[in-house]
Amino acid sequence: MKILFLGDIVAKSGRAVVLQELPALRRDLKADFVIANGENAAHGFGLTEKICRELFEVGVDVITGGNHSWDKPEIIPYLEQEKRVLRPLNFPPQTPGRGVGIFQDGSGRKIKVVNIMTRLFMELLDDPFQALEDELPPGTPKSAGFDALVVDVHGEATSEKMALGHVADGHASLVVGTHTHVPTADAHVLVGGTGYQTDAGMCGDYDSVIGMRKENSIANFHRKIPRERLAPSEGEATLCGTYVETDTATGLATRIEPVRVGGRLAATLPERA
Repeated sequence: MKILFLGDIVAKSGRAVVLQELPALRRDLKADFVIANGENAAHGFGLTEKICRELFEVGVDVITGGNHSWDKPEIIPYLEQEKRVLRPLNFPPQTPGRGVGIFQDGSGRKIKVVNIMTRLFMELLDDPFQALEDELPPGTPKSAGFDALVVDVHGEATSEKMALGHVADGHASLVVGTHTHVPTADAHVLVGGTGYQTDAGMCGDYDSVIGMRKENSIANFHRKIPRERLAPSEGEATLCGTYVETDTATGLATRIEPVRVGGRLAATLPERA
């Protein structure tokens, strides 16, 4: 299988680059399945039903979330009914929505998607390691009946993300980090066969401070009171993500490469095999 994962979509500019670039990107990469983190898609904070529908229309199959999933309260009823929109699994059990889903691509192949959130420098949620282990098969994804298994690790600390990647090694097709909005240069296949990247980066304007207007963010670092209200930067955005190919027999990764299109960052696309 060929899977494309898009990092955090940030505000209007991030949505614009995804809406513009994804249809052709999905076609050119022959991607069978597309996952995108959308927790910052609505003006930088949260997600709406309208935005979800727009992303689905241009080729996103599943939308994952994070600590900003509920910043727009109107999304809560939609989270309950739309199985293609996930939030972190390790929130308390009574939290609206779901953190894991099993989906199918256009050929009927089964993809399991797990969304978890870390705890270092984040909210003190339930143990992400136990939550992940409970969802991983004892063997490869294929041994459990899945053609692919993808994990979105939403978190701040690179060490915690890496540790979770090693926990999933040999059991997941891809473990990819979100939340920091900066693409890391460590996309590789772990020794057990799981594709891994600490952070996919953001789909947003990089002439900013992680997607927010740089002037406001700098002012907040200079002084704490009064606080400058953060607002999303709306310049030309870069689409950032991760591309992985899996083995038919095991569901493990055979190839992983970063994806960057448009905006200020240097473009990079997987070479055709």
